Amino acid sequence: MRAATRRICIIDLEMRRRTSSQARGAQRASKEDRHFVTALARGLELLACFRSGDTMLGNGELAERCGLPKSTISRLAHTLVQLGYLRHADDVAKYRLGEATLGLGTAMLSGLSLRQLARPMMQEVADFSRAVVALGLRVGLGIIYIEVCRDRAALTLSLDVGSRVPIETTAIGRAYLAVAGDDERRQIFERLRTAEPTSWARRKKVLDAAIAQHHALGCCSSFAEWQPDVAGIAIGFQPGGGLPAMAVNCGGLAFGLSRSFLLDEVRPRLAGMVRRLGDGDRGAGARSSRRSDRRPRPPRA
Repeated sequence: MRAATRRICIIDLEMRRRTSSQARGAQRASKEDRHFVTALARGLELLACFRSGDTMLGNGELAERCGLPKSTISRLAHTLVQLGYLRHADDVAKYRLGEATLGLGTAMLSGLSLRQLARPMMQEVADFSRAVVALGLRVGLGIIYIEVCRDRAALTLSLDVGSRVPIETTAIGRAYLAVAGDDERRQIFERLRTAEPTSWARRKKVLDAAIAQHHALGCCSSFAEWQPDVAGIAIGFQPGGGLPAMAVNCGGLAFGLSRSFLLDEVRPRLAGMVRRLGDGDRGAGARSSRRSDRRPRPPRA
């Protein structure tokens, strides 16, 4: 239970990492913006320094990740401790996330009603494919899982709500890029290019091909490109209602998921689920409508 609630916190903090990065860009672009509160941006940036797997961080680590002086970090951390967003471990002189961050994370997730709508449909696809089905949204150069369903009888990946995967090499990341707006996609590409400029020309060709695949087939794929033993497909979509673009994937260990099975058998079911989500068919989404005419599971080796 503690691990699950910690993952919820990480989702919210990762969202704030994206926000704080955008805030820094806005600060540089418009230093005269009288509505921009630098102290608030720095406090959020400090909280966003805690990544999945970080238990405690010291002043030096926080200063390095934020790019701020240690004295500034000390003042910000003191304020966040007083507000309950951080806790100070006196014995090791380090900070851990406080209980107040949990309220933010759970509030964010509870506001995503699409998760509840998608869950029974995701479980249906997971049971059919004997794999993992995940719903995610973009945070920086990664995709954060906000809902995960898996077939309980199969050996699958150990990813869960709050897990983060790279946007460039995963099917779910590429599917997101395929439905992102032109301006957003250009910004993401620029960040990817800046991170590794020497290999960008080759990598961009791969991403352009993935986006073309999404337009042609209705999905993106990744076979042994993120991890050598992982295969998956994904579909990006715009849920509307003021929600950000999202993507849903189906994947798992490659030895049990052939390319033909994912593209020929799983893809139509994943696409049907996305259509139902886009249409807002809450009646269909509220029940786990397992079809009576569903074919037996085909061999996947």
